[in-house]
Amino acid sequence: MDLRDLSRTLVDGGVATHVAAGFSRRIRGRCDRAAGGDTQTIFDLASLTKPVCALAVATLPGLRGAALADLVSAARETVSAAASIELLLAHRAGLEAHASLYEPLVTGAPFDVAHALGVAARARRSDVTGSLPPEGAPPVYSDLGYLLAGRALAEYTQTVDAGEAMRRRVLAPLGIDAILGTAAALGLASRGGEVAPTEDVSWRGGVIRGVVHDENAWAMSGLGGSGHAGMFGTVEAVLKLGEAALDLVRGRPCALGALDITWMVRERPGGTLRAGFDGKSATGSSAGTVLSPRTFGHLGFTGTSVWIDPEQDIVVALLTNRVFPSRGNTKIREARPFAHDALARAALR
Repeated sequence: MDLRDLSRTLVDGGVATHVAAGFSRRIRGRCDRAAGGDTQTIFDLASLTKPVCALAVATLPGLRGAALADLVSAARETVSAAASIELLLAHRAGLEAHASLYEPLVTGAPFDVAHALGVAARARRSDVTGSLPPEGAPPVYSDLGYLLAGRALAEYTQTVDAGEAMRRRVLAPLGIDAILGTAAALGLASRGGEVAPTEDVSWRGGVIRGVVHDENAWAMSGLGGSGHAGMFGTVEAVLKLGEAALDLVRGRPCALGALDITWMVRERPGGTLRAGFDGKSATGSSAGTVLSPRTFGHLGFTGTSVWIDPEQDIVVALLTNRVFPSRGNTKIREARPFAHDALARAALR
């Protein structure tokens, strides 16, 4: 299927109003990359921010094993004080999946970042008690863990927020910081129609465009970036980010240097969640059926995804604004495996 046709099929099928899709394949040292649809549109990447956060941590060898409380003062005297940054990135710090930290903003009350960090650090699940074992607690996907890891990253690098640390450590070295970054870094406030709209939320003033959709990221970082959300980008940028991860896994030269990310992509007991990425589940994966079992990647709540297949040496990316005008639209669930299969077949032709 032609990539423009694929994007049009998803738009016509009501999945989203804006769609961009692409693939990249390494062939004899050459990168064969193609994209179609809204290729110039900037999308809210949502949780595709998480792999960028983990890669930034990987560039700082001293950070991965650090205890959260050594960097984030609000985490001291909490159940998460001793949790390592790696366990937070691997969703194994025993934290709840989510908490509505942003709620004071709904009523116009002041928002206290330090208090919110403390709430996140205390959000231990009821099934997790005592000290964390070396491999951590049973995995549960947690935005709170990444929010805390992002704050630790910012403190470690002495940057204003995690978004700035990611720009310096990952995006700028890869040469993609002009097409992937926070709303502030990309100057989205003045770019209007270049940015795909997300949800229509009355308490935030209507349709969200050019500011992060995720409420906690918006509350914590504003136009900047948190560890779990806040990045925006084009399909080309996401493909290039995936190519960097692929090159690192395959041991090829990369602008990030000789970076060890084996700890990020290795399989861990108890599920498919890794550190910064997810693996492909054996059955019913949103990655589809064409990508190999070694595939790793990530999904974003706004309707974004990237999958990296080191066995077949390909990257596929799908960017949509499926939450516009409402997150109630769930057609992306059926669209993802269909689209990822179409992209993988196109890459392998």
